[in-house]
Order: sequence, then C-alpha cells, then structure tokens
Amino acid sequence: MARATAESELEPLKSDMLWLKERGIASVAESVLNSEELDKTVARLVVAARNDGYAQGYAECSHHVVSALKVDWDTSRAATHGVNTGAALAAMKTEFNNLQLTVMDLISVALQSEDHVSQLKEIFPDEDEDLA
Repeated sequence: MARATAESELEPLKSDMLWLKERGIASVAESVLNSEELDKTVARLVVAARNDGYAQGYAECSHHVVSALKVDWDTSRAATHGVNTGAALAAMKTEFNNLQLTVMDLISVALQSEDHVSQLKEIFPDEDEDLA
C-alpha cells in the first residue's frame, strides 16, 4: 500500500520532468532566440559595430595615405566625419547587456511559483492543446 502511494506521488513528478526534458527547455530556448526584442537589438548592435568598423578602417587608411604621400587628406566629406561611432557602439553594447525580454520576465515569475512546471506549461502550451 505504501509503495503504491509513493509511486502515485512520483507519477506527476515524472510527468513534469518528461515535459521539461521533451518540451519545456526547448520552448524556453526558442522563445528567447526567436524574441523580436532580441532580434531588433542584435540588428542595431550589428549596424553600430559595422559603422564603427568602417569609421576605424577609414581613419586608419587616411592615416596611411597621409604618412605615405606626405599630404593633408581632407576627411571632412567622409560619412564618418564628426560621428562618434565608438560611443554609439558602446551605447548599443550597454543596451544589449541590459536587455529585458518579456518572456524571461514571465519565466522568472513562473520559476518562483510553487508549481513552476504548471506555470511554464501555461506560458508554453503543447501544440495539441492549442488546437483544442
């Protein structure tokens, strides 16, 4: 009798562990990686990094021209003239590092719950539950 009771109490735990293994962990990862907030922030970070790379490359090239040809090179018409691309990149890095994803806020709340697996299942319902 005690064994049957212990086994019946273990079944929900086994079910929860199976859901976490087969669906839950992947759902969390997919929701983070497919997050629109993350996509937009990464896109802006890539643009800022590219702009800073262009600016640094242009400055280095200009320096070599001035050194090699012993001429004054006018950089005033360059697209990067007067633009602090390093500061823009630093700002984007800070924004990326401080990014708050909505789904992660939901997950954090769920994990603090007494029955965190049920809470996660509400956030990430199974496909067949969506159709019902």
